Amino acid sequence: MKEILGQAKTIRQLLSGTRYSIDYYQREYRWQAKHVRELIDDLTDKFLEDYKSADERAAVQSYGHYFLGSIIVSHRGNQTYIIDGQQRLTTLTLLLIYLHNRQGDRPDRVKLDELIFSERYATRSFNVDVDERTPALNSLYSQQPLDLSDGPESVRNILGRYLDTEDAFPDEIDDHALPYFADWLIENVYMVEITAFSDDDAYTIFETMNDRGLSLTPLDMLKGYLLANIKDEKPKLSASQTWKVRVGVLTEFGKDEDTDAFKSWLRSQYAQTIRERKKGASPGDFDRLGTEFHRWIHEHDEVIGLTTSSDFIRFIERDMAFYIRQYLRLREASRTFDSRLESVFYNAQHGFTLQYPLLLAPLTPSDDQQTVDRKLRVVAAFVDILLARRLWNFRTIAYSTMQYAMFLVMRETRGKPLRDLVQTLQARLEQENDTFVTNDRLRMHVLNGRAIHQILARLTDHLERCSGHPSRFSEYIAEGKNRFEVEHIWANHPERHADEFQHASDFGEYRNRIGGLLLLPKSFNASYSDMAYEKKREYYNSQNLLARSLHEQAYSHNPRFIQYVAESGLAFCPHSQFKRADLDARQELYQHLAEEVWNTERLDREASF
Repeated sequence: MKEILGQAKTIRQLLSGTRYSIDYYQREYRWQAKHVRELIDDLTDKFLEDYKSADERAAVQSYGHYFLGSIIVSHRGNQTYIIDGQQRLTTLTLLLIYLHNRQGDRPDRVKLDELIFSERYATRSFNVDVDERTPALNSLYSQQPLDLSDGPESVRNILGRYLDTEDAFPDEIDDHALPYFADWLIENVYMVEITAFSDDDAYTIFETMNDRGLSLTPLDMLKGYLLANIKDEKPKLSASQTWKVRVGVLTEFGKDEDTDAFKSWLRSQYAQTIRERKKGASPGDFDRLGTEFHRWIHEHDEVIGLTTSSDFIRFIERDMAFYIRQYLRLREASRTFDSRLESVFYNAQHGFTLQYPLLLAPLTPSDDQQTVDRKLRVVAAFVDILLARRLWNFRTIAYSTMQYAMFLVMRETRGKPLRDLVQTLQARLEQENDTFVTNDRLRMHVLNGRAIHQILARLTDHLERCSGHPSRFSEYIAEGKNRFEVEHIWANHPERHADEFQHASDFGEYRNRIGGLLLLPKSFNASYSDMAYEKKREYYNSQNLLARSLHEQAYSHNPRFIQYVAESGLAFCPHSQFKRADLDARQELYQHLAEEVWNTERLDREASF
């Protein structure tokens, strides 16, 4: 083996003026939302341990340092290739772009451009330099929308993880703290760059670091502790088999599902405290059950009723078996639409992983299956309504923002009977100030396109189901070449609307309001979206019912729809033209339709389903 160099570098030193290439055989960028959230939680938690708003910027230099791991590179000619570490470097790039965009032009901003890309002859080369990813990164950096949903896996993931970065970034790092955090990130966070001067040596290092031995996981250690406290051999073997079967099913379902299942179960039933996000605050039960649940159980065994051998048997054979079985049902319902647990599916489309401990919280092993199902439907509907209201009112549903509130709901609903559960959750929703009628200006912008798509899919699906049509929600949100896209009723031609809008910016803001949007197949958008409304309205008549409702023929020979309109009292009507007043009327219609979809009376219906 030739010379190997290892050097600790700050993020600034690692990325400044450096371009990292990736060989064609390297895997795609595959980090998911949970990985982004864990990284941002780790970084921001460490920063907040030291940050004080009264500090001068120079005080950041004395804040604690953070080690982010290592990357392995090799040099070939004039290029530096990443052998291991591209997932973290790509995610760091997304975080830096987010910080750059959020800082805007403020005078005290931290200049991050040179860490994100280098520029020659007006052409940007990003620090992780892959040609197919450049349009996506340019779009995010410039904050300009770009349809890349047909792109490769890495490109789709990059766009998704940028949105996850925005969601996961905590409110505690406000506008005042933002440049402090940016300084800390690039100056106090370190990675070790291991450099090998041949590909063979680089891969030898990679294999040595990743393949030599397997550490015990928290799940392995929890299993060992629980089984060690079962005295008799026969029940110990039975409990071991139960564990093997349940965990095996989770492992087959997906990577990390076993650990995530145990976190959700244990948090739902035992977490009494959560860490306050301030300097010096200690991790609470909720936090520790997410990182070291094996140790937490050991330390709290008597508190949770683990004193005798029979208690440990019950904990595995009854409690674990019950909650893991329910968790698996929920995860299956999150992937495949199931009318019995449909709200679980809706919530999963927003990537809202906090729903799982919430859903498990009111369940008890003594609940019969009907009670279990009703409790799950009630809690899932509560989450669905809460998320929809927040998104409608431009409020974030980010994990970091929602975590504390959802912890309180989880603790408040733990083990509650069905009727008490409904009343508790309805009272929670009544405390919310924002509903759908409180915001008559909901519009689509660069970063909420996914949420608007989901809302339109729900409104369209609800209208069609109430009018006697089968559900097509899964079709409306599916990816692929036949996917549905958000259609602007007004084509992007402000000159056609000069009689009502003096400025193109005013037209653009109005054009993006939800009342002027529909969901239509991509092929339709490609062919007709640039037409004037009076022409493409005829084509709307062959599409979904929400689009058809703009045309007179939707109100003829369509008895179930006509009956629904009459019974609901919603102001559906055809529009021969679509002026500003028509869009206003449509906006109000969508508001009231949303109130019907996400009505708190749903909790009563779900409780008697």
